[in-house]
Amino acid sequence: MTDDPQPWTTPGSGLPSGPPAPPSPASAGRPSAARRALIDSSELLGGDIPLRPLGTSELLDGAITSIRRNARPVLAVSLAVACVIQVLVTIATYFFIGGDGGDELTPVPVMRTLGTQLTVGAVGLLLSALGVLVLAGLLGPVMGRTLFGMSTSLREAWSHTRPQLPRLLGVSLIIMAISLLAMTLPLVPFVLLAATDGPAVAGVLAGIVGFPAAIVATLWLYVLFVLAAPAVVMERRGVIDSMRRAHQLVQRKWWRTFGTLFVTALITVFMGFLALRVPFTVVQFAAFGTDPSGVALVLSLAVDTLGRIIAWTLMSPFDAGVIALFYIDQRMRREGLDLELQTRPSDEPPPEDFLELWRTSPLVPSPGRAGRSRPPAPPAAVPAHPAAAAPAHQVPSPGSGWNGS
Repeated sequence: MTDDPQPWTTPGSGLPSGPPAPPSPASAGRPSAARRALIDSSELLGGDIPLRPLGTSELLDGAITSIRRNARPVLAVSLAVACVIQVLVTIATYFFIGGDGGDELTPVPVMRTLGTQLTVGAVGLLLSALGVLVLAGLLGPVMGRTLFGMSTSLREAWSHTRPQLPRLLGVSLIIMAISLLAMTLPLVPFVLLAATDGPAVAGVLAGIVGFPAAIVATLWLYVLFVLAAPAVVMERRGVIDSMRRAHQLVQRKWWRTFGTLFVTALITVFMGFLALRVPFTVVQFAAFGTDPSGVALVLSLAVDTLGRIIAWTLMSPFDAGVIALFYIDQRMRREGLDLELQTRPSDEPPPEDFLELWRTSPLVPSPGRAGRSRPPAPPAAVPAHPAAAAPAHQVPSPGSGWNGS
């Protein structure tokens, strides 16, 4: 038996019967279209953030990877949002607490300032949550470009988000307003009984029922609509349509969404904000003591504000990045977005507008029809001969964003 490198072929199969021709000098250094498609697919599937449904650990790693690859635009945007949020928190702290906030932590001052401390803490928490939502929308295009191995400049990030910034602010404010309303309504009976000196037993029962109900309702609504922030930017939807879209993506995946966000919050709070703020807290108490007043109080608040700005700038992109990446992950799981992007024809150029890639396919039900059946696919044209059918891997899926539709 001879060693013949020539492959055996069936006569009439259309395959070359001789050995492959050597590449011409003009094309020796350039891969073919099929080779480029394989390279592209390999990079998408095995890049820093693989273009496929992600696990929780991959979501966390992906957020860190995107921040590292695009440190300048991510931190610049985060710093701008952090300055606004933390300055508002400082103003609220000064006017609500004043000099009482730095008193010695004995039972009497604690009891005297408990109401204002809780108020300022709640205001700070709400403003921080609002900032994370805004940042999640702003970082959505950055996360999307990282999936394709593309870096993002500050100008590119701003060009993607600027047209949708008013809607992003509107969506974020509505989500926080709904969450605040859900927190307030279950506590109304407890507050009324406490304000009117009602029966003690009724007040205790109202508190036992009201506080857990307020926490559950707030968390449920926040998680249900949290993906509206990246959706309003990535898909260029309106405010109400983005809320419906978030409900569509989180539906029947609430516990997974909550678990991912809860783990992210734990990492951010205990390994980020607390550790990063410790040096500023030490300087604050060492330089101004525990009971500053006048100019010392203003300087003490300035040091505390600087510490919060730095901690928020460094850690909040992680929270926001996980939200934005989770939005992309849900689209890949529910709509096969990863397959749709990977099966585009290799000879078809991507659109100039990057966000055109994220428009939903016509076969995906609109947010208002999330509970209805999908519309039937249009009948495909039957070729005259089976050999005339195009290979499956070269047929773009309907509604693919690559053709700008």
